[in-house]
Amino acid sequence: MNSSALLSLMLMLVQLCPCSPSMQNRSTQNTDQSFTAVRRVKRGWVWEPLFATEEQTSMVPVYVGQLKSDLDKQDGNLKYLLTGEGAGNIFVIDENNGKIYVTEKLDREKKPFYTLRAQAINRSTQLPVEPESEFIIKVRDVNDHEPQFLDGPYMATVPEMSPEGTSVTQVTATDGDDPSYGNSARLLYSLIQGQPYFSVEPKTGVIRMASQMDRETKDQYLVIIQAKDMVGQAGAFSATATVTINLSDINDNPPKFQQRLYYMNVSEEAPVGTTVGKVFAEDSDIGENAAMNYFIEGDSSDAFDIITNNETQEGIILLKKRVDYESKRRYSIEAKVVNRYIDDRFLKEGPFEDKTIVKINVEDADEPPVFTLDNYVMEIAEGAMSGSLVGVVTARDPDDDDCPVRYSIVHGMHLKRLFSINEHNGTIITTKPLDREIASWHNITVTATETRNPEKISEANVYIQVLDVNDHAPEFPKYYETFVCENAVSGQLIQSISAVDQDDSAEGHHFYFSLAQEATNNSHFIVKDNKDNTAGIFTAKSGFRRQEQFSFYLPILILDNGIPPLTSTNTLTITVCDCDTKVNTFYCRYGAFMYSMGLSTEALVAILACILILLVFFLAIVAIRQQRKKSSFSEKTEEFRENIVRYDDEGGGEEDTEAFDISALRTHTVMRTHKPRKKVTTEIHSLYRQSLQVGPDSTIFRQFISEKLEEANTDPSAPPYDSLQTYAFEGTGSLAGSLSSLGSNMSDADQSYDYLTDWGPQFKQLAGMYTSHRSVRD
Repeated sequence: MNSSALLSLMLMLVQLCPCSPSMQNRSTQNTDQSFTAVRRVKRGWVWEPLFATEEQTSMVPVYVGQLKSDLDKQDGNLKYLLTGEGAGNIFVIDENNGKIYVTEKLDREKKPFYTLRAQAINRSTQLPVEPESEFIIKVRDVNDHEPQFLDGPYMATVPEMSPEGTSVTQVTATDGDDPSYGNSARLLYSLIQGQPYFSVEPKTGVIRMASQMDRETKDQYLVIIQAKDMVGQAGAFSATATVTINLSDINDNPPKFQQRLYYMNVSEEAPVGTTVGKVFAEDSDIGENAAMNYFIEGDSSDAFDIITNNETQEGIILLKKRVDYESKRRYSIEAKVVNRYIDDRFLKEGPFEDKTIVKINVEDADEPPVFTLDNYVMEIAEGAMSGSLVGVVTARDPDDDDCPVRYSIVHGMHLKRLFSINEHNGTIITTKPLDREIASWHNITVTATETRNPEKISEANVYIQVLDVNDHAPEFPKYYETFVCENAVSGQLIQSISAVDQDDSAEGHHFYFSLAQEATNNSHFIVKDNKDNTAGIFTAKSGFRRQEQFSFYLPILILDNGIPPLTSTNTLTITVCDCDTKVNTFYCRYGAFMYSMGLSTEALVAILACILILLVFFLAIVAIRQQRKKSSFSEKTEEFRENIVRYDDEGGGEEDTEAFDISALRTHTVMRTHKPRKKVTTEIHSLYRQSLQVGPDSTIFRQFISEKLEEANTDPSAPPYDSLQTYAFEGTGSLAGSLSSLGSNMSDADQSYDYLTDWGPQFKQLAGMYTSHRSVRD
């Protein structure tokens, strides 16, 4: 196949099939060249349009097109060959004339075109007369697919009372046919169910409101949409989809009370906050559109309040303040309910609120007595005589029968000792004089009880203030330590003083200082009042001598500004010190102490020296006694014994034979011979004397220690480290010696226990046991 034929084939493919833009561009660019080649070369392929229609049956081959070379002389010398996609099974070629047939059913949605190659060869030479050429067979579409709603079923929501034409939702169907060929994939939407409330746009599938709808009438609609291909023509395929449309709520309904009149009751004993009753308003809306708030109007007494229960949307009427049956027995209030969220679009429909009347009756109850005041404040002067009037409390029964009441004081026995109350008229009096300086206020609780019903009790607080009386004279606030040097000059300040007063003063305390009358002739010191509740003590002469007078006692008169004014005389002790210009307080105190004891410095030093000597002597005696206790050792024993030595070496168990050599602890050099136990006889006193002959300083003991030391030094199997071994006497001077039977060569039958009877009453029971045991054995 020459180049002109190939280019002609490419041009035909551009016209017959939707190829890629690049292929179209290449075909367009080569068009002029192909025609030029055809004119230049007088041979090539002769093509016919090649199309295959889908849904063609494979039972009878269907003609698609024909391939023909311009070198074909119709003499049967040329043979046509077909290769490529589907060649030989889907597509076959008549090798004599180049006609192509389709033998199987085609589906454009699975494969829209096939790429094949054609070749013409000489039957005699089997050589190609045309070069191999590639071509495309396009599958033409037929309407063999139904529309499909891939996203169904659909759900949509639109506010109620939406205006006509409001978009609700959009449904979309797809068709597997070729949208670029014919009308097989062109869809048309229609409404099968949902009139007259909704409509659908035929081409887009947009569902719109066709009329206004009220959710309170019907809140859900089922709409069925149909989609047809072939633009709805005859023979078209169709599909349907279901759309559930819900109407969302808007606040287009006001709340309404269920009743126009409510009746309620409340006891006059009910405390503040008691629930009196409930009112309820209905709202056809839902959610926040049905939320409402309750209010009270027309309650001039301000005795009731109303709150909203947000869960039940009820109005709860509460008692705002106590009511009294005897004062007012009936209340009439107006309750109002208002939507919490109002839609301005529906205000023209009317106010979104409602009102109702609530009548409340007060029920009578047996009430406790009522004091005229909740808190009483009373005053009484301190020091008032016992039985003085403090004040009066008053309580009455608020009920119609006006039951008499009885008064009493509670809360503290000590208060009853200070005050008492007349149980009939509530008069409070003192039982003893009061002192403001001890307690300036007294708080008591008074109760009033109905005489006919003791359970009805009420209380009132009584605060009693004790008024101050100037009954305490001023005094020094502390003890002043005052010193003056022997070389002090006249007019020297030696002490500043002040005063305190336990009484109260409405205008503030003011004190006046002066020398007492008996000291006015004193020529040693003077008092200067500073007019600010302080005063200064000054020397009136120069020079003082301790040997002549060690201390001075200066009486100072202090006057307060109370009514009546009180005075007190306070003594200031002034000590003379041996100093230059500055007083040594410690030395002066020491001198004052010595002077008061009548001792001189030398005498005090001698006394301290004696005490020190006695203390040293006592400590020496104690040290000597301690040393003797450490060196003393009891000699009352009859034999030595060796203590067990324990080594804290941890081994590996019974199977560990290498952790420690136990033979190192065993000594074979010196073996002590076993000594039989001495025979116990009745010669107790003789044995006791013998035992006293052995002690820590005895020759036997020293010889034993030397043997053990030598044994440890010469034993090659001893552990290579120091060890401590202790030895002690057995027994501490017992008359009977050791009671141990170890080492004894006598049996119980050979021993006599008659000596136990000589030990005294402490061993009477033991002697009886051994004596009776031997008698039975005998």
